[in-house]
Amino acid sequence: MNAIEVVGFGAMNMDQIYGVKRILSDGEAPVAEFRLSPGGSAANTIYSLAKLGVGTGFIGAVGDDEEGKMLLKDLETVGVDTGQIKVKKAKTGSTLCLSDRQGRRALYVLPGANSLLASEDIDLAYINQAKMLHLSSFADEGQLEVQKELIKKMPQSVKVSFAPGSIYAAKGLEVIAPIIERAHILFLNRKEAEELTGEDFQRGAQKFLEQGCQIVAITLGEGIGKGNTIATCYLIGEQGEYIIQAKRARKEPEGDTTGAGDAFAAGFLYGFLHGKGLEECGYLGGLVARLSTTKIGARAGLPSLQELEQRYRQLYRKSL
Repeated sequence: MNAIEVVGFGAMNMDQIYGVKRILSDGEAPVAEFRLSPGGSAANTIYSLAKLGVGTGFIGAVGDDEEGKMLLKDLETVGVDTGQIKVKKAKTGSTLCLSDRQGRRALYVLPGANSLLASEDIDLAYINQAKMLHLSSFADEGQLEVQKELIKKMPQSVKVSFAPGSIYAAKGLEVIAPIIERAHILFLNRKEAEELTGEDFQRGAQKFLEQGCQIVAITLGEGIGKGNTIATCYLIGEQGEYIIQAKRARKEPEGDTTGAGDAFAAGFLYGFLHGKGLEECGYLGGLVARLSTTKIGARAGLPSLQELEQRYRQLYRKSL
């Protein structure tokens, strides 16, 4: 196994994905397809990094059931170190995901074993060996407090990347400020950035920088603009400010958008770990995210390093 460069810390869930024609506010509609898929935001990002050849480990909790075994095995198949994942006497966490043909989603989380993860389950020495700790959300307050306590103890040599997601965004900026202040890289989508700050995404990004993080990466969903290129991501940091324009490639197979933001974080972090500039990190994040949406579920479409290199050459006419 490769030396561990990135440790992930977040919820571990089994996604129950229902493909529907449209998401209803009320009424009744048929389900087009159903699939079980391993999930959890940080876990998806760590899985993707491992598939790209990065040495990774994970901190989290699963239940002592078949779903828990499946989640552990799925990470192990790509080489993630699962030695710090605790098995609790509980049901494994799960997420009910409704995904429609327009790329819209509705997610409902049953935390299960995730809610039993405690401070004493965290091995600080294990994290301190890594270059980065990647954090994502939990449904319950207790695990957010564990994360806040942890980052106070960590040495500055370990950088933090943070993807708060909609659950933490709904708690408000003041609640998650201690993590943002310590974060080197903050990953959000446009809706989360605007909800947290009450500003448009560009002004909101400035607020995050003022709070202490070094880089803000905001994904723009379906993108902004028309024609052959669309703006898919906004980046700002010490290297400058960038609107990432994604080239429209050939028609991709239709999957769903589950985990696309997690895939973006993986591509971005891959570039960051390999010394790429901010703009190129954005291109890599966008490409991994785009590939992830070609299949159903958060992980099925994630590329290997060889596949990423091939698509990168095709789109940008240069080697990765």
